[in-house]
Amino acid sequence: MMSKILVTGSVGQIGSELTMVLRGIYGNDNVVAGVNRTQPGEKLRDSGPWEACDCTNTDLVDSVVKKHKIDVIYHLAAILSAVAEAKPDLAWKVNIDGLYNVLEVAREHGCAVFVPSSIGAFGPTTPLDDTPQDTIQRPTSMYGVTKVAGELLCDYYFKRFQVDTRGLRYPGIISNETLPGGGTTDYAVEIFYEAIKHKKYTCPLGAGTFLDMMYMPDAIDGAIKLMEAESGKLKHRNAFNVTAMSFDPEILAAEVKKYIPEFTMDYNVDPVKQGIADSWPNNMDDSEARKQWGWEPKYTLPVMVKDMIEVLSKKLG
Repeated sequence: MMSKILVTGSVGQIGSELTMVLRGIYGNDNVVAGVNRTQPGEKLRDSGPWEACDCTNTDLVDSVVKKHKIDVIYHLAAILSAVAEAKPDLAWKVNIDGLYNVLEVAREHGCAVFVPSSIGAFGPTTPLDDTPQDTIQRPTSMYGVTKVAGELLCDYYFKRFQVDTRGLRYPGIISNETLPGGGTTDYAVEIFYEAIKHKKYTCPLGAGTFLDMMYMPDAIDGAIKLMEAESGKLKHRNAFNVTAMSFDPEILAAEVKKYIPEFTMDYNVDPVKQGIADSWPNNMDDSEARKQWGWEPKYTLPVMVKDMIEVLSKKLG
């Protein structure tokens, strides 16, 4: 039977690209783009169905699921790390109350649910290098608090109500489609736009700030692969460590310079972003994801940088 899929947060960084890939796999009419306040772009709007679907409104989510006979929800609506620090009340409302609403609707209608977690679910007392799958999680940001609570909530709904919940702990995600939306790792996208347009960039994170990163095609592939994995093989469910590369701003700038030799970078460290970044792992151990459902990223740092520069140079003329 063909899945009927709802993507919440479908105009966000991951959602806008994931929705299109899902439509390519499962058929345009079988993938509903859920939007909150932002109207979907032309590509999203013209290629398949879309619905107003504010996750903080249970009745709205419920009506969309009923109307389209949804059986899989990719729940991507969320407030990201830097914005969450500025607006903690909004972050809780969207990231926790919204998730609870989606899980309740999924319980009632028998939907499977994908929920992304993040490296933000870790904190300063977590081992920073080769961060294990199961380890100390005491985040010091509101974003991190909502991610840990979300992981636990999804585990609870699986154990208590048998809702098929699954998720990935994403690192920073680099995309050539959507502009960044208030995350701590945004610099790794901004640097490309600034390098191509102005040949220079002022980085908000200090040199030596290593963070896990991933190119968007791998992030999308991982989500779909996990949702298609055989349920019985999954010992973990809602928080698989996944990563593809780890670098600091200096390493990324050196790669960019290979294509734009005149590019220069300086620093103006944002204390909020730097504080969050310092509490996150340098690199995660994703061996459980590799073992349990065959996770395998395709993009290395050099391949990603080459692709980003080619795509964005065309896009920015």
